[in-house]
Amino acid sequence: MIRFENVSVTYDGATEPTVQGVDFEVPEGELVLLAGPSGVGKSTVLGAVSGLVPHFTGGTLRGRVTVAGRDTRTHKPRELADVVGTVGQDPLSHFVTDTVEDELAYGMESLGLAPDVMRRRVEETLDLLGLAGLRDRSIATLSGGQQQRVAIGSVLTPHPRVLVLDEPTSALDPAAAEEVLAVLQRLVHDLGTTVLMAEHRLERVIQYADRIALLPSPGAAPLLGTPAEIMAVSPVYPPVVDLGRLAGWSPLPLTVRDARRRAADLRQQLEGRDDNALKGRGAVVDLRLPPRDRDQSKTPTHRRWFPRRRTPATPTTSHTAEVQALAVTRDRVRALRGIDLTVTPGETIAVMGRNGAGKSTLLNTLVGLVAPTTGSVTVGGAEPHRTPPRDLVRRVGLVPQEPRDLLYADTVAAECAAADADAGAAPGACRALVSELLPGIADDAHPRDLSEGQRLTLALAVVLTARPPLLLLDEPTRGLDYAAKARLVALLRDLAAQGHAIVLATHDVELAAELAHRVILLAEGEVIADGPTAEVVVSSPSFAPQVTKILAPQRWLTVAEVREALA
Repeated sequence: MIRFENVSVTYDGATEPTVQGVDFEVPEGELVLLAGPSGVGKSTVLGAVSGLVPHFTGGTLRGRVTVAGRDTRTHKPRELADVVGTVGQDPLSHFVTDTVEDELAYGMESLGLAPDVMRRRVEETLDLLGLAGLRDRSIATLSGGQQQRVAIGSVLTPHPRVLVLDEPTSALDPAAAEEVLAVLQRLVHDLGTTVLMAEHRLERVIQYADRIALLPSPGAAPLLGTPAEIMAVSPVYPPVVDLGRLAGWSPLPLTVRDARRRAADLRQQLEGRDDNALKGRGAVVDLRLPPRDRDQSKTPTHRRWFPRRRTPATPTTSHTAEVQALAVTRDRVRALRGIDLTVTPGETIAVMGRNGAGKSTLLNTLVGLVAPTTGSVTVGGAEPHRTPPRDLVRRVGLVPQEPRDLLYADTVAAECAAADADAGAAPGACRALVSELLPGIADDAHPRDLSEGQRLTLALAVVLTARPPLLLLDEPTRGLDYAAKARLVALLRDLAAQGHAIVLATHDVELAAELAHRVILLAEGEVIADGPTAEVVVSSPSFAPQVTKILAPQRWLTVAEVREALA
């Protein structure tokens, strides 16, 4: 169905090809996972299938890519639209209508399908992706994860023979991600749809893949094989594979179920050590909140706004931020209710919950973009919505979910220079952070030409240059591979040790397990759980990391903890 014949792509101004030696075939009715570190050209390979590369991106494509017999060099994206459905990393760039139902119908209208066929397919897709309750909603009012599901739905309704998906679960909560992947699996198995998908969160998708095409490094030819074959040599791998390597299991397990069946001996070796390993995890957490009553929401906070100014690491109050009896009503929808929370210096909090639970509203309230309907919010002793931006940036900094909102210069070097100047930092401070988090980003690269993960890294470095006392990160691992995530975790741990408070809005359960002292779960605008990470995630089937599921009832969170205990 998809055929790459010795394909290479070189973008205008580049001295070396972004990808080369791409030569493999994706048969009809297979799901092939495109894997590899950030920046190796996965999005370029996907773009070559849909015709976006080179017709939209520019550059030179050598070799040949055919989809259902059509050569993408001679067929532009609109001439492939009836065969290929594409969802990129940024769903907002795909939307052309205002409401969910209209967006699901738009692609079919463009293909001239009959109204009765369109109606039936819209209803099927609304049910498949759990969007029925949002059918009349404006797309602009949806959360990032809800928008991601709409974007996926909009390419499913025309029933394309090929689906090309770039990080399709990156903005989804664990339950929604499972639903979407289950839908893809049904399309592959029952309808013979061909799927080529890139995804960094391998723990979510590897069990669904028939084969993996691994791009091991920039410009290297891909390796194609079964998931077990590729995971044995891959530089990127999920925790279940990491644990299998540590335990010496062969063949390596790819699912929690496989690993649990082989983990009896490992559990015996670890018997009685888990409490000691996790003993310090909640040491800096301030849990002075009153016991949570079922009818009163006691909540956590999040911030999502990063300053570009240097601020003292010592906050002016005993708490970095406080939220009391917060309620927010937007567009006649009760987005938050009864939220109480304190954030203390040196504390790392992960705020989690399904898409649309109120996480973004809470963040927007904390940074002053949304005023409380009732209750109060203070950050560094000031009310965010009443504080001028020049003063607010001295208290809090945010890495937004959409990095482009923070980036405006023409090159990486110019962006970093502006960040140094705004933060009052030594020249080169921002650039050093970029190199530390994700080596290989060129000074003269334009931010819009970077991958999603690279743009996120640049935005993160811009914000961290100022070292504000409260750091807010909205989905900070979106688009990052495991190595980049590990570097991010190390950096944030260092900042927390210096007294910075960190609040993460994330669907990445592995990140929360690795980094957070405390986890707060939101649902329908209320706090449903608030406590030490080990207590909250171990008791949650949806938010437990892979290691926890494999080694339960022992309370391990990460492979690093297991490795240290065995040593």
